[in-house]
Amino acid sequence: MRPKIVMLLFNNFSNDARVLKEGKTLAKAGYWVELICMQEYKKKVLPKSELVAPFFYVTRVGGKNNQYAIWVISLLLFILGFSVLGQFGIAVVAIMLLFISFTSKGHIFIHRSMTIITMALVARSRDADYFQAHDLNTLPQAHFAARSRWNKSLLIYDSHEVQTSREGCNGFLYKKIEQFYIRKIDLMIVENHTRAAFNEQLYGFLPAVLHNYPEYVTRMVGGQSIHQLLKLPPNEKILLYQGVINPGRGLEKLVEAVPLFQEGTLVFIGDGRQKKELQARVAELALEDRVKFIDKVPLHELRSYTQQAFLGFQVLNNTCFNHYSASSNKLFEYISAEVPVIACEFPEIKKVVEGDQVGVCVDSHCPKAIATGVNHLLQNTTKYQLLKKNTRRIKKKYTWEKEQIKLEHYYKSLNTKEKNEREIS
Repeated sequence: MRPKIVMLLFNNFSNDARVLKEGKTLAKAGYWVELICMQEYKKKVLPKSELVAPFFYVTRVGGKNNQYAIWVISLLLFILGFSVLGQFGIAVVAIMLLFISFTSKGHIFIHRSMTIITMALVARSRDADYFQAHDLNTLPQAHFAARSRWNKSLLIYDSHEVQTSREGCNGFLYKKIEQFYIRKIDLMIVENHTRAAFNEQLYGFLPAVLHNYPEYVTRMVGGQSIHQLLKLPPNEKILLYQGVINPGRGLEKLVEAVPLFQEGTLVFIGDGRQKKELQARVAELALEDRVKFIDKVPLHELRSYTQQAFLGFQVLNNTCFNHYSASSNKLFEYISAEVPVIACEFPEIKKVVEGDQVGVCVDSHCPKAIATGVNHLLQNTTKYQLLKKNTRRIKKKYTWEKEQIKLEHYYKSLNTKEKNEREIS
């Protein structure tokens, strides 16, 4: 009988490559894998359940009209406010209810709160041998599901980011939550050795490392011609950024560098919080002819778009340790598609870009430095061809097929450790 793994993820699992790869790997290794994720607020409604691969299926929670939840919370707040603070408490509660009922942030708060509760209860109803939390925002739910039962399950914490130092997050609050749960887990997994060392300094133990390398493919599928889609000349060089369009990724600096590029069209593929701001900046600089945007594309098609690029960009800014320590799946997706890279000078990224000679590292905070790197490869055909040849030579080095062996080993080691502890007890 297959052991069961329940994974928890706080997004709708539409483009999460790491979780997809881990789920498929563990299913092939002999486990039943269920991923419990969420139906995101005001986003496309996805199936409540679906089979992703043999023995790997997805359950989505939330997404319903939570108006009833507003009234339940309202009643509880009213009783609490009146009993503690009397009439003043009622006034405070009334203001809170107005915020909850009539603002989008209030609705998001209710939706997320109800989703967290539902996710925890659904996970708790599963009879699983392992519970794996993907990032800190599902660790409390996974802990509740794993440890609130008579036969306690093993708990794995797969931290995709540095939770205590992230762009747009309250590092102090996240650190306190992580500190509370960190001693309750059986295994912690992080993305690279720099982050593992950082967590060792924080918590006194060295987490396991699992790089987010792409799967090796011999043939690209799907996708469209970028040149046809954007009505560009066939010989136009595509200078590509693919991924989430969020603050701290150096994208505004990238746009400001475009007037200094000797040729080429900068193309963004993806969505995110900063996209509208970036589009406004493009319009302000009158760069609509040289900067284009394509919406997020399905994972299985992304590589066919990426391989059309002349260069790829990974120009994170040093706004937090999470960025500084990143090794970045985007970098390895460029390499997999045989596209040389213009990259930031951070340690994990620089080690690959300069060590394997697949691109040029620049000061990602300076538009002029970015442009200098781009123009160097536009002008130096010999250097560019060498870098491209190197991507072809080393792309098998950074593949999930090699990395997945570690994940299988981690689970086997946990199982062996648990059996030994049971025999001793």
